[in-house]
Amino acid sequence: MKKSNEILGLPIISIADGVEIGSVKSLVVNPEKGSVDFLTIEHEDWQVSVKAIPFKKVIGIGEYAVTVENGNAVIDLNEIPIANALVNKKIRINETKVMSRKGQLIGEAKEYYVDDETGNIIGILVGMKESEKVLEAEQILTYGKDILIVKEDSAGRFKDSVEDLIPQNQDELDIEEDGSSDLENIRNKQAGLLKGKRVTKDISGVSGETIISNGTILTEGDISRAQDEGPSVFVELTMNTQD
Repeated sequence: MKKSNEILGLPIISIADGVEIGSVKSLVVNPEKGSVDFLTIEHEDWQVSVKAIPFKKVIGIGEYAVTVENGNAVIDLNEIPIANALVNKKIRINETKVMSRKGQLIGEAKEYYVDDETGNIIGILVGMKESEKVLEAEQILTYGKDILIVKEDSAGRFKDSVEDLIPQNQDELDIEEDGSSDLENIRNKQAGLLKGKRVTKDISGVSGETIISNGTILTEGDISRAQDEGPSVFVELTMNTQD
C-alpha cells in the first residue's frame, strides 16, 4: 500500500534496458473503477505528447523507483482514446471536498492510499475540523473532479489509522505471508529480466564496498545481493547493465 504522494516524482526505470524513462508526473484515476489506471510520465523530451504507463505494466513500486519491464510499457495517450479521456477528467482526489449523498459537507480529502499491486484505491485520509480520519474506498459513491460523494452513514465508519484499512478478519500471519509472497514475486520478475546481462561499472553497496564488479555476467545471486542492499543500489545496477 502506498500514499499517492509516495508515488509522485519517483523515477521510472526500465529493467531490461537499464535506463530511466522519466519520472511519475501524475496518477490517472478511473472514477468508475475506483483505481489508478495509468501513471503519466514527466520527461523533458516529451513536451508535445502525453506519455503514460498502464498500471498493470508496473512490476514494482519501491522507495526509490517505479520499475517496468522495458520501454514498450510506455504508451502515447493521444493514441489511446479511453486513456486520454481518463486524463481529461482530471480526477485528483487530494484537496477535493468530501460530501455525503444528502449534501452534508464532511471534510476535505488530504491523501489517498493505493494498492501498489493492483492500482485499486484502498481508502482516503479526510481532514475535518479538529481531526483527520481514514475512510475505506468502498464508502465512496462518486469520484468527481471537485467533490467526492460518500455513503450517508460514512460519518460513523471512519477509522483512526490507515493500518485499520487492513481487513480485521484476516489472520496476521496470513497478511504477513501474502505481503512476503508479493515481494518475492516482484524480486523474481526483476531477477528474470536482469539475469545474464553484463554489468558496465562497479556497483557499490550501502557501505561503499564493491558488491558486483564491472564486467560481471549477472547471476540470480548477484541480483539478490543488490536487492538486499536496498532500492538505491538495485536501481544503480539496473541502469548499468547491457545485453
